[in-house]
Amino acid sequence: MKQEQIYGLHAVEKFLKQSPHLIYQMVFEKGPMNKRQQALQDQAKKLGVTLSFETKAFFNKFEGLHQGVVATVAKQDDLTEADLLEILEKSSNPLFLFLDEVQDPHNLGAILRTADAVGVTAVIIPKHNSVGINPTVRKVASGAAETVKLIVVNNLTRTLKDLQQAGVWMVGLAGETDKTIYQMDFKGAVGLVMGAEGSGLRKLTKETCDYLAAIPMQGSVESLNVSVAAGVALYEAFRQRNL
Repeated sequence: MKQEQIYGLHAVEKFLKQSPHLIYQMVFEKGPMNKRQQALQDQAKKLGVTLSFETKAFFNKFEGLHQGVVATVAKQDDLTEADLLEILEKSSNPLFLFLDEVQDPHNLGAILRTADAVGVTAVIIPKHNSVGINPTVRKVASGAAETVKLIVVNNLTRTLKDLQQAGVWMVGLAGETDKTIYQMDFKGAVGLVMGAEGSGLRKLTKETCDYLAAIPMQGSVESLNVSVAAGVALYEAFRQRNL
C-alpha cells in the first residue's frame, strides 16, 4: 500500500483517533516535550504505534509548522463518483461544495476546515488541475482532512448534471450577477460551486449552475480569496439551514 506523511499536532491527533491501524510510524523530535506532545506520544504507545525520535534536522525538511511530530500513514484511495452517489442516497438534506480547479494547498486546507465546521456533506474536486490531499493540506486543515469527505471526479460538469438530475440545486459563486448569496435559498439539497484562484468558475461550469450569486463588496478589491469566499458563503448556508 502507498504511504504518505502527515505532520502537525492537529492532523496527527485526528488521524490517530480515527485510524490508528493505518499508521506505520510516528516520529517525534528529540528533547523536552510539551504536554500535548507527551499526551500524543502516550496515546500512540497505548495503541501500539511504532515510535521513533529524530533531531531537528530531520524535521526541517517539512514545509510549514510540523510541531515536532510526523506520522507515516497508509495512503487511502480517493473517493469517486460512485461514492458520491452512495453518499447522496443516504443524505436527506445534503450540502455539497464543488471546487472548480482550486490549486493552492493552503486554500484547500482552509476550505476543508470550514467545511467541517459547518457540516458540509462532501467536497467535490476534479481529478485534473486541482490540488488533492497532501501534507500541506492536512496541516492547514487542522484535522478536517480526516473528517470531511473529499470526492475526486473525472468530469466536474458531468457530476454537477448528475446531481441536478437527482434533485440537487447548484449555486455558483460569481461576480457577474446582481443576486447575492443573501438572496439565495440554501435550504434543502444544495451544491455550492466555487471557482479557482484568480480565474473563477470556468465557462461550462458556470453555465451548468442553476443560479449564480455574488458576495456583496464595497471596497476597492475586486474579489476575495477563494477560501475566504467559501467561508462567507458556507456560513450563510449554515445560518439558513439552522434557523
